[in-house]
Amino acid sequence: MVKILMKSIREYKKASIATPLFMCGEVSMETLMPFIMAKLIDELEKNNIRMVLLYGGILICIAFTSLFFGTMSARKAAVASCGFAKNLRHDLFHKVMDFSFSDVDTFSPSSLVTRLTTDVTNLQNAYAMIIRMAVRVPLMFLFSIIMGCLINWKMTMIFIAIVPFLGAAILLIASNAHKIFKRIFKKYDALNNSVQENVSAIRVVKGFVREDYEIERFNARSADVRDDFTKAEKLLALFSPIMMLCMHVGMLLISYMGAKTIIMTAGDPVPELTTGQLSSLTNYGVQILSALMMLGFAFIMITMASEAGNRVVEVLKYEPTLTGEPNGLTVVPDGEIVFKDVSFKYSDAAERNSLDNINLKIESGKTIGIIGGTGSSKTTLIQLISRLYDATEGEVLVGGHDVKEYDLKSLRDQVAVVLQKNILFAGTVKENMRWGNKEATDEEIVEACKAACADEFVRSFPDGYDTYIEQGGTNVSGGQKQRLCIARALLKKPKILILDDSTSAVDTRTDAMIRNSFRKVIPGTTKLIIAQRVSSVEDADEIIVLDGGRIVERGTSEELIAKKGIYAEIYETQTKGKEE
Repeated sequence: MVKILMKSIREYKKASIATPLFMCGEVSMETLMPFIMAKLIDELEKNNIRMVLLYGGILICIAFTSLFFGTMSARKAAVASCGFAKNLRHDLFHKVMDFSFSDVDTFSPSSLVTRLTTDVTNLQNAYAMIIRMAVRVPLMFLFSIIMGCLINWKMTMIFIAIVPFLGAAILLIASNAHKIFKRIFKKYDALNNSVQENVSAIRVVKGFVREDYEIERFNARSADVRDDFTKAEKLLALFSPIMMLCMHVGMLLISYMGAKTIIMTAGDPVPELTTGQLSSLTNYGVQILSALMMLGFAFIMITMASEAGNRVVEVLKYEPTLTGEPNGLTVVPDGEIVFKDVSFKYSDAAERNSLDNINLKIESGKTIGIIGGTGSSKTTLIQLISRLYDATEGEVLVGGHDVKEYDLKSLRDQVAVVLQKNILFAGTVKENMRWGNKEATDEEIVEACKAACADEFVRSFPDGYDTYIEQGGTNVSGGQKQRLCIARALLKKPKILILDDSTSAVDTRTDAMIRNSFRKVIPGTTKLIIAQRVSSVEDADEIIVLDGGRIVERGTSEELIAKKGIYAEIYETQTKGKEE
């Protein structure tokens, strides 16, 4: 895990190395101060003002030097940890961008969001502490013991004797807290999932007046997270009083035994312990136990971060189920599509195939209508063309080559898909259109919008093509959103255009105008139109009827009506409704 995470340090290695180096300087100065302080106190008792001023000056210099080292260490730690987190988010996001639909389903969107935000923040905080405390704690502990032993090793042993008890308490508390934090992260995923669902489907929630139900559900999940955090915090709350108990016991013993030693050896030519040395020992004792306290806090933070690290590394190590050939084909010759004995199911555990034994050949430039009932796998069929999923059995060929032979980006650049769920991004109309072609000129954008019957309503906006579209396209209607998404797809000038029920929110007249413009604007493009209404597909070169994941009928509209099958039934139902 550590090796994988360290790859995200990259250009922040210098800052990461400089942080502990500056920390060494700070610790050296801090451990030197009590030693000089002891000298100052002893000279003060002798009324030697000259030496008092000398040691005082040295102490001031040491204090400012310590301040410089500490400040630089903190600054470098901030640069290193924030940079590490930035790179880690970059690596995670790029990894997720390579995921197929099934890969995203494996983790769930809410879990991926948690890993990119909360988990990375925990790792950032832990990294900042590690590169400082990993040096500070052992050095402070070691230097304080050495300096204490130089003054009086017997007294120093008091603090050393307390260390095992404090260490055992730290391990016991941290190990129990780790189990709780492991549960908390999974519950965070569920909490984020609830928020994501409600924000994205807020219109449905309000439409069915389900606010109270959703608030109740959210509160239950939030309370679940709170309960676990409360348990963890109760455990961690024990650490501070245990630490203070050990510290006060050590201080009492040092003060008692030190005072006793000073009194007993006061008349000796060279006393075993002076007042200044006792003060110094007390400071070193505080430093030793403080180092352990820092170690405890660092251990707890690392405990939290270790689970976050496991979750982040799980994504970084995950191998996407769909990958393009390293030296794959980069040119799609034409829009010919062939399905050879294709079957597909979404998971190995599925009892039946979503698509079963599909054999189909679509010539380049043809317009194909796909129709069928809900759950007939219309969308599943077209998702195999651009390799959003891979066929479980059989082959899918585009332009005479198996889709697996193509470079994935090159294949998808030539397949434009307007899905059922039309998505617009926050930005102007022009910026959204350039998702189809980032080099598109204003004139090309206007032409694409005209072809998609979007130009008229875009020009009616106060700012025209510079109108700002809210996230998700919430400030445009469903029909307007669909037409903008079609225009965006047309800007790609693809070899294959797939419309997945993407004109369901526009009227039949506009739908017919859009299809008519396709013949003029993209005559050589293969067009696949999935629709619920027959008027959207009746003028297609061929219509395919799906039922239960199988092709049950195919032919022109007239041929299928004559067969008096599923298509004829749908046609009759919809045309009767119009006549009435």
